[in-house]
Amino acid sequence: MRFLFTCGGTAGHINPALGVAGRIRELLPDAEFLFVGAEGHMETELVPREGYALKTVRISGFQRSMKPKKILENVQAVGRVVSACRLARRYIEEFKPDAAVGTGGYVCYPVLKTAAAMGVPTAVHESNAVPGLTTKLLAGTVDRILVGLEESRAFYKHPEKVEMTGTPVRVDFKSVGKAQARRELGLEADRPVVLAMFGSLGAEYMNGAMVQFIRRMGPDGDMHLIYATGKQYYDRVRGRLAEEGLLYPGADVREYIYDMPRVMAAADVIICRSGASTISELAYLGKPSVMVPSPNVVNHHQEKNARVMEKAGAAKMLLEGQFDGDGLYDTVDGLLRDKAALERMGACAAGMGASDATDRIASIVLGLAQGGRKA
Repeated sequence: MRFLFTCGGTAGHINPALGVAGRIRELLPDAEFLFVGAEGHMETELVPREGYALKTVRISGFQRSMKPKKILENVQAVGRVVSACRLARRYIEEFKPDAAVGTGGYVCYPVLKTAAAMGVPTAVHESNAVPGLTTKLLAGTVDRILVGLEESRAFYKHPEKVEMTGTPVRVDFKSVGKAQARRELGLEADRPVVLAMFGSLGAEYMNGAMVQFIRRMGPDGDMHLIYATGKQYYDRVRGRLAEEGLLYPGADVREYIYDMPRVMAAADVIICRSGASTISELAYLGKPSVMVPSPNVVNHHQEKNARVMEKAGAAKMLLEGQFDGDGLYDTVDGLLRDKAALERMGACAAGMGASDATDRIASIVLGLAQGGRKA
């Protein structure tokens, strides 16, 4: 059997596709796979690394502005969609997939729209709480709409197509427990561990807040902090901490966290953004969190995700500009001192996801493929 996956732009869109493809490959060793991504984006690195064939199209998003320059960019974007549809048709004619699956990114629209028009069974997965433009445009076209959170169902006009599957997490998140993770990291078993992370590049506002946070911790603080500054801020933050005498042994300041599954498993509270992949990982591990949504995400998706988590009792949400490092410290310290509240938050987080998301989606995709092409 042959399976076409389309995804692009961010790891949060790419990793679920890789996870599902990997599971199908385990179940059907002779299956063939083709990924279609956006030219010049992260998938051109991540997908071939996993051993999958990749084709690309040129695609760009639409601007929510009526300024002349933005209008011109939207006209160009429409032209790219038309070209991408033509190229997608060629890829599909050559590969002849039994099913096509999209897991996010603008590239999904031309590929799945074309696949559906050619009779290929199709599915789209939406990991955010509120569907993005691409998913909305495809909802009436695809055969199945797979959502990462139960709350997402209400946003679709075709409830008969919607299934809550959860969002797949990387396999290595399943390999380590809290006690083992702390032993491997050399952390005390009875000392609270806080993880702070704000994306691979980091965030200027949050780094300023975290310097204040560390100042409040003091040299003999009750918690152990593992904090990723992001690559472009590391030298600046380390320099400031050194100047102010804040390089405390309890604060492990890193440029990037390469052993994320282990560090997340060890943590009692996680301070983080609220992208869909992060939410799925928090849900899988059942971790309480303090979410600070990125203000730079289109359509405020991260804030909407965080509000869903907060409403469910799984997280506390803080908005940039409405708190400082002292307020952040007080929030985290208050949670750590209320173990019953932490346990409730962890249980609520675990209830937000699906530990078998990869298997669920793989099963649906296999069912679509076995159903055959539509007339």
